Amino acid sequence: MEYKPFANTERQISRVAFGAMGLNCAFGNFEEADLIKSIHHSLDQGVTMFDTARSYMDSERILGKALKQWKGEKPFINSKAIPSEGNENPGWGIPNPVEVAYPKGSVRASVEESLRQLDVDYIDLMQLHQYWGNFYQEGSWMDELKALQAERKIKHIGVSIVDHRHDTALELVNSGLIESVQTIINIFDPLAFDSLVPACQKNQVSVIARCVLDEGGLTGILKEDTTFEEGDFREKYFINGPQSEYVSRVEKLKKFVPEYADSLAELAIRFVLTHPGVTTACISMHVPKFADENIKAAAKGPLPEKVFHEIRCHHRWLHNLYTGFYFPDLEDKKTKTGVGGFKKMKTRSLDS
Repeated sequence: MEYKPFANTERQISRVAFGAMGLNCAFGNFEEADLIKSIHHSLDQGVTMFDTARSYMDSERILGKALKQWKGEKPFINSKAIPSEGNENPGWGIPNPVEVAYPKGSVRASVEESLRQLDVDYIDLMQLHQYWGNFYQEGSWMDELKALQAERKIKHIGVSIVDHRHDTALELVNSGLIESVQTIINIFDPLAFDSLVPACQKNQVSVIARCVLDEGGLTGILKEDTTFEEGDFREKYFINGPQSEYVSRVEKLKKFVPEYADSLAELAIRFVLTHPGVTTACISMHVPKFADENIKAAAKGPLPEKVFHEIRCHHRWLHNLYTGFYFPDLEDKKTKTGVGGFKKMKTRSLDS
């Protein structure tokens, strides 16, 4: 496992991070005992960063439970402050005013609940889950995070950028007020490499890349007729491509396999980690097999420069697949629950 320092600290974090949205069974039903085993397995393999959120429902509780059973060194824990929703606007597709998304006291309340769910004294990194550029120097969210930092309830402050809006965080990154940015970076959307990642390098801000495998689509699992069970996050994701176009574009990536990567998943992970400005790639590892494959892929090191350049320039596909979640049909809105439009699936608890 390769490690990089977090921001301008001496704390080393693994270049592959455990994306904990899957602990909420957003990608299918799993036994809680198996999810806890997946956390321990990743820790055993050298993963030292875990990324969760208040919005991920059971995720924080399950992660906290697993860490209580873990006898090794405490990993670096990230979570995210949950936003409030406006009338008819969850705030993901179109921004709400900051006083609606994060009214006074809401960030503190979210962090306090995260501390309870995780059952820890402090959280290493607290991120604003829904950051828009118009939040810069507005509202009370930063003051609340600074106060929580002074109280030693959180160590570091960061933001998570809404979908593909990379440049909305440039002003904040250059301000010196934050230590990390989480954003989408993958083969289809490498735009963060243009401005955001260089700005983060200049200001010693860590970059947490998410959606590296694009919800699994970049692994090659999709066919034109692939469907997902009701409640799975991907149920209404790839169809916005449309799915046939998505499959066609993934097919074109196979020219690099196996000459430059053993699999499409390896190609996708190594593409993101080839850029030295990316601190860690946050990937779902709620199944031990996923963790092993992701870690093995990252260990292969960067892609050749010519391959990285070709993929960055000629395989980008600037298309927002989240649109169906943000602006669902009226019928869909009646059944929508959970942030981002996915419904909570059943996690079988060890206590039930």
